Amino acid sequence: MNRTLAAAAAAALIPLGAGCTVAGNASGGGGSDQIVVGYQSKTINTVTAGTLLRSLGYFEKRLKDLGKADGKKYSVVWQDYDTGAPITAQMLAGKIDIGSMGDYPLLINGSRSQAQGGDARTEMVAVTGYNLRGSLNGVVVGNGSKAASLRDLKGRTVSASVGSAGHGTLVQAARRYGLDPAKDLKVENQQPTVGASALQAGSAAGLAQFVAWPGLLVQKGQARLLYDGGGLNVPTFHGVVVRKEFAEERTKVLRAFLGAQIDATRSLHADPVKAAESVASSTGLPAETVYLYNGAGGVATFDPTVKKRLRDALAQDVPFLKSIGVIQTPLDVGPFINDAYIKQAYGSSYERDAASTANPAAINGTDAVCKKKVDDPAAAGEVWVTGETKTRPVAGPVCLLKNVRALQAEKKQIRAAYIPDATTGTRWFADKDVWVEDPSAGAAKRFVPFATQEAADKYISAHSGAKVVPYGEAVRRA
Repeated sequence: MNRTLAAAAAAALIPLGAGCTVAGNASGGGGSDQIVVGYQSKTINTVTAGTLLRSLGYFEKRLKDLGKADGKKYSVVWQDYDTGAPITAQMLAGKIDIGSMGDYPLLINGSRSQAQGGDARTEMVAVTGYNLRGSLNGVVVGNGSKAASLRDLKGRTVSASVGSAGHGTLVQAARRYGLDPAKDLKVENQQPTVGASALQAGSAAGLAQFVAWPGLLVQKGQARLLYDGGGLNVPTFHGVVVRKEFAEERTKVLRAFLGAQIDATRSLHADPVKAAESVASSTGLPAETVYLYNGAGGVATFDPTVKKRLRDALAQDVPFLKSIGVIQTPLDVGPFINDAYIKQAYGSSYERDAASTANPAAINGTDAVCKKKVDDPAAAGEVWVTGETKTRPVAGPVCLLKNVRALQAEKKQIRAAYIPDATTGTRWFADKDVWVEDPSAGAAKRFVPFATQEAADKYISAHSGAKVVPYGEAVRRA
């Protein structure tokens, strides 16, 4: 199985599309300089270094200012991929200068670049977004599936992008259920789009993927969440990686990129709805799915600083990836992570902000229906009303239900309603949650939301008299 996974991971590193070419970089010739950026438009946890950054034009603007100062003309080539693997392949070939990808692909990138050595060496220089519990990944099944937990997928085919964070979540979670991923699961190495089609066609019993695929398929009514990655309670994140040679030779350009990423992050925090609409327009993803992850209090916390918990998590993932054959050469994480450039771009508040894990875009305000201040990140949610450019904050699960009922009475159309899972804190679509009524709780806590049926069942088994109720009934009776 290890040899199979290693071969699959190597195959995954082949660039997508036989006709896809990547422009090489040119330094100095004729007073021009071309920078090639590899990104994943639909991996919306990287938008501040990819999709959103590109649409805002912040990098180009900074390069224009830099060009005026040094007499050069800079240009940017943006290359879009479905996963991080082909970005790594192109970086090792010297055809991509800066890339963004998830934590597991980052480790594969670093391992391969350290093994190849020389000009191929790469460095991780910043973070885009993260989730401390691992909720950016998940496993979904078809709506008609009878599976109640990962254990029920034993002996069945599960689609995953081998070497991705979604695949890692599947393997680690399966082990916690007493499954041997090498023997008990048939992992089919597929790109996310192919895996989603396989799930719909029934050729795959489950799909293990990274943001935004679980939320997208659930929101479209094509799947339900079987396993919430937040259950692992292991940090997951996406970051920015650069060719070491490029960083050393064109440090000012890298600083311009990181400065632009910081600008894009602040823009997202200032108006998350506008940012979600922009990303949706660029990718074709529903804005409601984008906002699930990237909105205020979203599943992803956007912060470019390299935090100790994320650095430690990366180091702890190396033995795991080697054990399943995804990386052959153990990565020395210490020299691979270089936050000197982001420190310089960020400024004097870097150390303070790097030490904090508070979401800079937490939900706040006042719940208009419950007449409460919204100040508890673990309970706060939002309702997005059609035609409104701002979401409405809600103080907690029962208050969300009351807000929805009030809006229905006013004949208002709701685009989406979001609330965190009572166990993992994973923010999910309220109408896709499994709601439990607990008569033993007070009126303010009588209805409890869970992203998965398994989590709801565990709560019910521990609370006498608790039972699952349909979302509509919970709205009527809250």
